[in-house]
Amino acid sequence: MNLFEAIFQGIIQGLTEFLPVSSSGHLTICQHIFGMEENNLFFSVMLHIGTLAAVLIVYCKLVLKLFKSLGRILKKLFTGSFKWKEMDGEENLAMMIIIGLLPLFLLFLPIPGTGMKIKDLADLFSKSGFFIIVGLSLLTTSVLLFLGNRANQKVAEQNRKPRRRFKIPDAVTVGLTQCCAALFPGLSRSGSTLAASQLRGINKQVALDYSFLLGTPAIVAAALLEGKDALFPDNGGAVSIDWLPVIVGMLVSAVVGFFAIKLFKWLLSTDRMIIFIVYTAVVGAAISVISVIELCLGVNLFTHTALVF
Repeated sequence: MNLFEAIFQGIIQGLTEFLPVSSSGHLTICQHIFGMEENNLFFSVMLHIGTLAAVLIVYCKLVLKLFKSLGRILKKLFTGSFKWKEMDGEENLAMMIIIGLLPLFLLFLPIPGTGMKIKDLADLFSKSGFFIIVGLSLLTTSVLLFLGNRANQKVAEQNRKPRRRFKIPDAVTVGLTQCCAALFPGLSRSGSTLAASQLRGINKQVALDYSFLLGTPAIVAAALLEGKDALFPDNGGAVSIDWLPVIVGMLVSAVVGFFAIKLFKWLLSTDRMIIFIVYTAVVGAAISVISVIELCLGVNLFTHTALVF
């Protein structure tokens, strides 16, 4: 991978990680077009680290408050004074993030008879032979965004105020949605978790903040696991990673990601989600048609190479 490709993918990652159009889906599309099949998942995770920095910069004050809230909760637990119903807003948010992360452990369950874990499906689906999954997942993202946006509009039409505090069922629902987004390239993590929260009746801005914060520990965990696999492979073979493109890509994704967060928050507050609903529907339909043609021919239409399964 050269620097141009790293910068290009860093821009795509920074924009699409936070905008509800799926970063993994767009990176897979980019890699499919340019025929880059090797080490895809590792490079994708490294780009996620760049966007993680953007989240921490935007939400640094709230993140610090959440750590302080966890400290207060632990102190109350040790002193026996903790009461669930008496948690303040920040303590509630901290607990709901922890609960929302629990479904991620499902990704480590084995798939019977395959020697794979559920999380390994993400690597499998990124191969060119499964390109149709990207198209179908983008279409699913469009549907979820539409449903979430419609749920928010119904609340406004009925002159009701959406909830600003998460409950356990809300956190579990969003956590399960995040698991699905981790598996299918094209299913936007930010978009699907935002929609899941809105369908549960949560305020859209609170839902967006929760989505970004919930993704932070997941990104760190994914980076540690995939980084370990890349640097210390099970076969004990020599590791060869060109770190310059990786570092450049990470920096680009961090800068672009920062502005993408600001843009998404503004678009959501001004009710312009239709932009993403239409975009993911159009791109998803186009990719689906292209992938069907490729499956019939057995070759990648862009690189003219055989599909990899």
